[in-house]
Amino acid sequence: MAAIRQYGRVSTIVPDPAEPAEPAEPAVRLVRRGFGVARRLVALAPRPFAIAVSGAALYGLSVVAASFTLGQVVDHVIVPRFEEGSVGTASIVIAAVAIIGVGMLKAAGIVTRRVFVTRAHATMDAILRTRVVEHYQRLPYSWHQARPTGELLAHTDADVMAATAMVAPMPFASGVVVLSLVTAGWMVVADPFLAIIGVTVFPALWLLNIYYERRVEAPAERAQRLVGNVSAVAHESFDGYLVVKALGAEQIETQRFREGVEDLRDARITVARMRASYEAVLDAIPALGIVALLAVGSWRLDQGAITTGTIVSFTNLFGLLTFPLRIVGYVFAEMPRSVIGWERIDRVLNHEAPDHALAAGQRTPATTATTATTMATDAPWALVVDDLSFGYEPGETVLERVSLRVPVGSTVAIVGSTGSGKSTLMLCIAGLLEPGSGRIVFGAPEGRRGVALAFQEPFLFGDTVSENILLGLDPGDGTLEDAGRLAQAHDFVTELADGYETELGERGATLSGGQRQRIALARALARAPSLLLLDDATSAVDPTTEARILDGLARNRSETTVIMVATRPSTILLAAEIVYIDNGTVVAQASHRELMARHPRYAQLVQAYEHDRLPDARDQPA
Repeated sequence: MAAIRQYGRVSTIVPDPAEPAEPAEPAVRLVRRGFGVARRLVALAPRPFAIAVSGAALYGLSVVAASFTLGQVVDHVIVPRFEEGSVGTASIVIAAVAIIGVGMLKAAGIVTRRVFVTRAHATMDAILRTRVVEHYQRLPYSWHQARPTGELLAHTDADVMAATAMVAPMPFASGVVVLSLVTAGWMVVADPFLAIIGVTVFPALWLLNIYYERRVEAPAERAQRLVGNVSAVAHESFDGYLVVKALGAEQIETQRFREGVEDLRDARITVARMRASYEAVLDAIPALGIVALLAVGSWRLDQGAITTGTIVSFTNLFGLLTFPLRIVGYVFAEMPRSVIGWERIDRVLNHEAPDHALAAGQRTPATTATTATTMATDAPWALVVDDLSFGYEPGETVLERVSLRVPVGSTVAIVGSTGSGKSTLMLCIAGLLEPGSGRIVFGAPEGRRGVALAFQEPFLFGDTVSENILLGLDPGDGTLEDAGRLAQAHDFVTELADGYETELGERGATLSGGQRQRIALARALARAPSLLLLDDATSAVDPTTEARILDGLARNRSETTVIMVATRPSTILLAAEIVYIDNGTVVAQASHRELMARHPRYAQLVQAYEHDRLPDARDQPA
């Protein structure tokens, strides 16, 4: 997946090495790939698609029947009228009934095709979007970290639209195939010389389609990639509007977006030019066929081999074929876009999601490990971490051989300088990051499903307070208000206009930072976790409220174990034990008093916290 990187005032598109800038085999296999995509799309909604094809086939047969009827009317009504001066009433009535009947069949075919292809198309769209979003939920946090939100949105919108783009004309195209086969058979029976014209026109159209597909695939793929790039830039700019406005970077962001949009415009114009040329030639071939048909037909009429009605029938039929044959062209014209969109979606769906549904208690496969830290207590363990190591990039180590044990019902603080690996450790415990080695064992029977995590930067949906807290849980048994009270959010929520049913702005913009944190904490508590992880999740809450939250947990949820990242002395003092991390390793696990006495670096860190200064790990003395 390509990304857009900013260098000064210039945006540069940098392709993802995992995605080739151009297709490895652009044209030779495109039609086969296109039919493969069509087959998989049809499998998503087979019934409505089959009915749509039936309607299209009825339309195709009706078109041939209409031309045949017109020829018969010419031979038995029009010509006798000029030759004999009169026509019987019965002949006129029969001709009128035949024309009206064929017209009604054609209308029925059109209505059937349009209604059911729309249903099939909408069903395919809905299924693909749902599959992509559901798979997003299963993919690990690290996968999402590596991809811009705009690209993910492109997969669920632009790529799905592209993948299903050739669905709408497919039933009509199948009707055109029926029409073409019946026409070819009729022409062979009527006159072999006329049949030669049909045999020439259809292969010419096929070869034109093949040539077009070979030329257009690479530009179409580039245009589709650029849609994701533009979405990524737009989403990032909108999401960071506060920073952009505060730093006066509006022109830089506008220029960045403009360059991405201009690249997309140029790519789409390239595709449009190729398509315009293709469609012009596509229109010309049937027109040339009509000219040839008139010339050959006149010669055959002079020889007495065919009737006037036959020429009229075939001329009318070729005239009617111009638009239907373009529909076949539309299928082939949309095929590169559909193949590219499908394959981009397929890459997402084929990305293996980790299986978290392991045996109760163990989340990652156990490896040979030793416990680096032991504790002087016989309490059962809520969490055991043995020899855990992790790095975001190959060869990089953020956590190295981390080991710790946490008793059930205890409150443990993780303390360390900036960049020491505190948040990374929390994400590993929560299962959002997969450790490179080591093991994490939970004491509770529900294992990882009993873990809830609240972040320093809370995310709230643009929904009601209750929906933000429950997030799909059953609101019964006082779950909502109990969680609100434990998080010290109940009082201010009840003072809102509609209490728990108050609609929040996007990301909870109408609330203060501390209020957002408490609602996010209530969301975690509503799940009644056996292990509650707080990644500096009370940093915007005053120390008194924070103490009430932890005290309420101790009194009302004594079985809940709390592990929290702490960055201020008041929070550290609320913990029974401290896990001191330095440069990705656990230096010690003990009480605050013991660490202050035995570890000068820890004492210096706490003193820095007291002075409201958080030092970086690189600034600490050796």
